[in-house]
Amino acid sequence: MGRGHLTNLRLIEPGAHVTVWHQHSKLHDATEITPMADEVVYRLGDALETKPDMALITNPASLHIETGLALARRGIHLFIEKPLSNTLDGVDELLDLCRKRALVLMVGYNFRFHRPLQVIRQALVEGQIGRIILLRAEVGQFLPEWRPGKDYRQSVSSRRDLGGGAVLELSHELDYVRWLIGEVKTVSAQVAHFSDLDVDVEDTAEIILQFHNGAMGSVHLDMVQRPAIRTCRIVGTEGTLTWDGIRHRARLYPAATNRWSDLHLDKTTDRNEMYVAELRHFLDCVRGNDVPIVTGADGRRVLEIALAVKQSSRDKRVVEL
Repeated sequence: MGRGHLTNLRLIEPGAHVTVWHQHSKLHDATEITPMADEVVYRLGDALETKPDMALITNPASLHIETGLALARRGIHLFIEKPLSNTLDGVDELLDLCRKRALVLMVGYNFRFHRPLQVIRQALVEGQIGRIILLRAEVGQFLPEWRPGKDYRQSVSSRRDLGGGAVLELSHELDYVRWLIGEVKTVSAQVAHFSDLDVDVEDTAEIILQFHNGAMGSVHLDMVQRPAIRTCRIVGTEGTLTWDGIRHRARLYPAATNRWSDLHLDKTTDRNEMYVAELRHFLDCVRGNDVPIVTGADGRRVLEIALAVKQSSRDKRVVEL
């Protein structure tokens, strides 16, 4: 994600001075980074000497809060990749610090910038399927195919100590269902490592959510499925909405017509468009022209739900939020 954001930043702000701070002693992908960065450093002090206005934090989730606090104390606006962290330790301190210093803190749940999901949310706001009754969301993709050419066993996704596992790595679903339906009241879940993947994290999660508005949600996350799938179905008293994240399609089935229609269909959609839109929005927020669509508080809430998922599975009980 760091390389992707850097590429998009160069596209949006080609004249920006960009410093890459790499927290390891050796940058294995320096040949990819160096042409896009004005400089690459390996110490926080060297990064701060450039007096940055903003920072994009794309290191492992377990380091997000530590990094964010160090930068926020120097008055730097923050974009933090999802999830906000892998524990709640230090999260409130970071949110309080950013609030007191009037710093932008945005979390990288990029599907809020995905046009088909935006269309579905608008349909819900307009009441096109009546009162929401239930939601079913599913995402699955075989982990070794996430990053072609790289050993999946060395990735953040496969390591518990770095914040990996299906629940945190695929927490986009937990964010967008909350964005679409509303606040979550209770969580019931089962998570486990079911596959033959050589990882020390859960690779599958089945989650039941009860929302404050009375709707019920079922969310499936896995790192084992082939071919990849990403879908959502929302059933209301007056119809159904569906999203296909692989085909970039949003559909509506209103009870009034009993016929499917496309709300959004674009087979040529560039997946990078939502990342560009996300970064443009962050820059607008830093300039004071907008407020974050995904706030630090949103990131905290999604993390709270994700941790409740794990607690529910561990304790074999329903967890109230």
